[in-house]
Amino acid sequence: MRRLLALRREGMLTTGQVRSAADVLGVRERAVWRWLAAAERDEAAARAPGERAAYSGRFTVTDEVRALLGLWKGNVAAVHRELAARAARGEGDPPPSIPTLHRAIRRDLTPGERAGLAGGERAARKHDVFLARPRSWRNHVWETDHVQAPVLVDVDGRARRPWITWFTDCATNAITGVAVTPVHPSRESVLAALRSAVLREDPYGPFGGLPEKVRVDRGKDFLSRTVTAAFDLLDVTVEDLPACTPHLKGTVEGLNRAVEGMFLTALPGYARQPRPGKRASRPKDEVLLGFEDFTARLLAWTSWWNTEHRPAPLRGQTPLEAWQEDPTPLRDVAAADLWTFTLEDAGTRTLTTRGIRFRKRDYVGPWMTGQSGIQVRVRFMPHHDHRIEAYHAATGRYLGPADLADQATEEQVSAVRRARAARARRLKKDLQASQRERYAAVNQPEALQRLGTLTTAQAQAELAQTAGTDLAQLALPDLIPPAAPPANWRTPPSLAARTTPGRPAPAPSEPAPDGPPARAADTAEDGDA
Repeated sequence: MRRLLALRREGMLTTGQVRSAADVLGVRERAVWRWLAAAERDEAAARAPGERAAYSGRFTVTDEVRALLGLWKGNVAAVHRELAARAARGEGDPPPSIPTLHRAIRRDLTPGERAGLAGGERAARKHDVFLARPRSWRNHVWETDHVQAPVLVDVDGRARRPWITWFTDCATNAITGVAVTPVHPSRESVLAALRSAVLREDPYGPFGGLPEKVRVDRGKDFLSRTVTAAFDLLDVTVEDLPACTPHLKGTVEGLNRAVEGMFLTALPGYARQPRPGKRASRPKDEVLLGFEDFTARLLAWTSWWNTEHRPAPLRGQTPLEAWQEDPTPLRDVAAADLWTFTLEDAGTRTLTTRGIRFRKRDYVGPWMTGQSGIQVRVRFMPHHDHRIEAYHAATGRYLGPADLADQATEEQVSAVRRARAARARRLKKDLQASQRERYAAVNQPEALQRLGTLTTAQAQAELAQTAGTDLAQLALPDLIPPAAPPANWRTPPSLAARTTPGRPAPAPSEPAPDGPPARAADTAEDGDA
């Protein structure tokens, strides 16, 4: 605009130049001529072509308007009604028109501020600019996360959405380790994924080795005592990121989004698939993948990502090619040592003739013959209560595994689980029925009217049923009255009448009298005599 203004002042501006400028700016030719005329009158108009000139009486967005925008989630019409209502009560000036209020909000608030007032911080973050971390070397920084797959999988006859836990290398975008859990993940999922990420043997390699740093969010699984102890033993720094900051670990968050769009959407049982009809229900004849089949397909996709996919940040290379081109030396750990480091320490136990006592159960192994009486250190994989690992308490030498003695069969375990599930369903149904309350519908302001009356017989029967289970009602606090207080205490008459007459109890600062204390029955007989 300044260039056009200079040409106009020199008398060298042509209509073709104005028409070309209008085409570039996406406006009409007449608008460009109007902007030039305004710029000749006021030099400041050349800095913001098309913007109305500021004047003393122009409406601007105040703190009150900002607060109302947040209250009404960005609804400008609702803010205008609120301002008009306050002005009618004499609490402020009359608001401008709705178009003027719209223009002021667009002019004085940034797109991020408008989105934040309407949708919160997450909506405002979409308008922010984020810096990209510079590319470093392999195994410099890893990122890890849990993600729930939007795919229904057959798990013991029930449709469940499995969870995926993986580690990714930030320098090469390679998926170094992955673990799949049918239900909610735990620290065991993190340790299993960590083992597959560090080992470079088949079938895990060639990616792996120990990283220098691992970025995690504030998930309790990643910050558990077992996981942090494993990272400390492996000399790996854990960077705990602030809460609600997914942009600080963009590599693994991008992988979470990519796996859905590039792989999970094509699987049977995809939960977010658009379906005909008003309700997005799953077809009754849909055949779901088994958990083993789902895991095999996910591992195949992971191999494709590492060896064939070419992410944009790698500039035409696959993660495998970027990994092999990097000359950074790797830190490896033996599989046996890694297995030991990723087990939870349960302290020392004494090996008896019945084996190792752990969590009120006995564990035995063939290596225990002739070893009774020694001290062993117990390590175990979280939630894998069928087996523990034993090490010599003094030397740390690995002794061997110990399996649970008298372990129930699969049929017995299944029967117990079915019984527990049935009991949980009955309890849930009973709780819902007991907490269900109904009230009468009203169309005028009036007090609540509870519905659902009981007869006297029904109320007495239900109270009699609960009387035998209420421990507070079964208690007999006055069965043995307390002893009389010391003579120098001031006791209210109401409490003195409830104490046992006889020898008073000793004061806290006095020693107890010699001889055993008199029983309540003996004291009562002496008093009667």
